[in-house]
Amino acid sequence: MLENIRENSQGLVAKIILGFIILTFAVAGIGSYTNSVDTSVAEVNGEKISQAEFEKAYQTQRARMAQQFGEMFETLSNDANYMAQMRDSVVENLVNQLLVDQASRDMAIRISDERIKQTIREMPAFQVEGQFDNNRYLARINQEGFYQSSDFRDYLRVEMTRRQLTQALVSSEFALPYQTSLLTTLQNQKRDIRFATISAKQFEQGVEVTEAEINDYYLANPGRFENQEKVKVNYIALDVNDLAKDIEVNDSDLESYYQQNIVNYRQPEQRRIAHILIEFGDDKATAKTKIADIQTRLNNGEDFGELANALSDDTFSGENGGDLEWFEAGINGEAFDQAVTALTDVNAVTDIVESESGFHLIKLTEFKAEQVKTLADVKEEIAIAVSTQKAQDKFFELQQQAAQLSFEFPDSLEDAANAVGVEVKTSAWLSRFGNAAPFDNAKVIDAAFSDLVLNERLNSDIIEVSDSLVLVVRLNEYQAANTKPLEQVSEQIKTILVQQKSAEKAQLLADELLATHKAGDDISAQLTANNASFEEKAAVARYGSDLDASIVREAFKLPHPVADAVVATTVKLNNGDIALIEVTAVSQGDEQAPASFEQQYSQQLAQAAYQSYVEALREQAEISKRENITSTSQL
Repeated sequence: MLENIRENSQGLVAKIILGFIILTFAVAGIGSYTNSVDTSVAEVNGEKISQAEFEKAYQTQRARMAQQFGEMFETLSNDANYMAQMRDSVVENLVNQLLVDQASRDMAIRISDERIKQTIREMPAFQVEGQFDNNRYLARINQEGFYQSSDFRDYLRVEMTRRQLTQALVSSEFALPYQTSLLTTLQNQKRDIRFATISAKQFEQGVEVTEAEINDYYLANPGRFENQEKVKVNYIALDVNDLAKDIEVNDSDLESYYQQNIVNYRQPEQRRIAHILIEFGDDKATAKTKIADIQTRLNNGEDFGELANALSDDTFSGENGGDLEWFEAGINGEAFDQAVTALTDVNAVTDIVESESGFHLIKLTEFKAEQVKTLADVKEEIAIAVSTQKAQDKFFELQQQAAQLSFEFPDSLEDAANAVGVEVKTSAWLSRFGNAAPFDNAKVIDAAFSDLVLNERLNSDIIEVSDSLVLVVRLNEYQAANTKPLEQVSEQIKTILVQQKSAEKAQLLADELLATHKAGDDISAQLTANNASFEEKAAVARYGSDLDASIVREAFKLPHPVADAVVATTVKLNNGDIALIEVTAVSQGDEQAPASFEQQYSQQLAQAAYQSYVEALREQAEISKRENITSTSQL
């Protein structure tokens, strides 16, 4: 059969079919190269937001939330719905940001080079002892991925442009005097009120609750009667701080540590340097020609500092003759570092050096020889280091023993405890949240409630709570989550239902008294019969009153009193009692606002204005977003 297939494939028809197949693959192949896949997460007025932009913003948001919520963020990050909402929020922010950028371009908002330079000089991140430091500047922007200073300046220009538009909107908002006066008057308004509190407790006597009602409430509210899952564990703890108390350090230890770590007490030779930088830009060859011309001028005797000031693309150091202060390796790459360390004579200049930033000419302006601190100078420092190191070594050794023995003898902690010299202790009841240290650590709780400990009844693996503390736990006692039986909570439910029915009776009475009072009839006798009476309070303020907050809140909801009309209402208090409230007079508040009030109100108006502006941009824009956006960190 295979031979027949081979013979048939040699025919003209077969070759034509094969040709079509090859052509199809060729066209498909060309298409795969010419038509790149669109991975953008959104498009705003024809401008796309790339997956890379989303990824950067997403990771920044994750880091911010992890810092804000701590260990709880691990729980949140396991919630698929929550993380999906967070990704959507990141995309929405990027869309809003791009809309503002587009609006800035339409309005031709520009930031000058001089202003950018001044901003960089004033940024605390680039300062040492209050002064701008070019070395720190270059190091910090390199750490953030800006390998050319022009890239960072471009980034800063975009950010400052956004801020300029935002500030223009915010600063244009202000509170008019009449608005501030009106709002202040309302907030400072005072009211004369009288109120009577009808106690619900007085109606408890005689309230009947049936077994059926108790059962119905129990079935309708099972969550109120749950026992949370809990565990009590035996554990051993190994703490490096406890070990350090018994560590002894002798002179031989100090001498040995000093010799082994003498590099830490040696001040290596230092070089202060200056440079002239020509960035690659769009034409590397032109940059090379430009730096070569500068090198020729230096060789012809022109001053290095003057050339740096006039021609260097590193304008910050250029203003100081190209000074980069004391050289730190690793900022501008290996080639730059090698060129500097090869300089030994003050005022010597390197040949042309290429780095990621561009082409350099580097000058040695000052040199300090190597210095070494004596053992006597650093003895106290070394004693602490040796003690810590010995404790850490002992800690690591015992940690390994504890891990090994707790694994080899998984049915008990005694062998491991005896080997490392600690006691087996028993914890209090532990739940999944809200425990005291060290059981507030997520790793410990995960281990305590793990299948290994709960179901297999074995020792846990070694748990690294921190760099200085490890635990091993095993089950002592377990309490599963369950609903308490009805007979156990029957009296509790009965109490709840009695209180509810009593509150209902109190509310019914209050409503009847309110209707009678509004009709103009005196209700004093009825209040007295129900152990209540009106209590008068003059000049009650909206904020800071010593009255129940519910009473104050309802009193300020009521309209101003008018002649021949009772302005009153009822409100349920937190303890179940019912208050009948009447407003008898209203006095206007002081129109004079605190000094900070106008500013706070203006900020609220400005924030609302900015949000409205962005919403207006969104309504006018054409926005499309990809659904089910994921991050590469999830793949």
